[in-house]
Amino acid sequence: METALRERSTDDVKAVALKAFANIADRWDLSLREAAALADMSESTWKRARKPGFSGQLTHDQLLRLSAITGIYKALEIYFSDPIARRWIKLPNKGPEFEGARPIDVMVEGGLPKILRVRSYLDALRGGA
Repeated sequence: METALRERSTDDVKAVALKAFANIADRWDLSLREAAALADMSESTWKRARKPGFSGQLTHDQLLRLSAITGIYKALEIYFSDPIARRWIKLPNKGPEFEGARPIDVMVEGGLPKILRVRSYLDALRGGA
């Protein structure tokens, strides 16, 4: 019996993740430097990666970052209305994860562990915890 679901190729996963992140970076109005740092790429690599047909590889860490950022974007869109949902990432935040800093800066500085904590924080807010 054939299964209806097939594994996606690594290239398909990479293409979808990069397209989603490029759209999010545009909606959040991230600079080239901010988007590249959030994705843990050099600016020149991000310039190439954001275009369709990128032939480079993504590390497991980079894929996890892009997945978590997609979750952050979704949580913000559900929890806040516009324009806050799209501006939140760049607004100073007094929440426990940020201590007055902008979420984008905290996540860039803290890397994947902080990105995952911010995602958990937003999921908790969204879920009423």
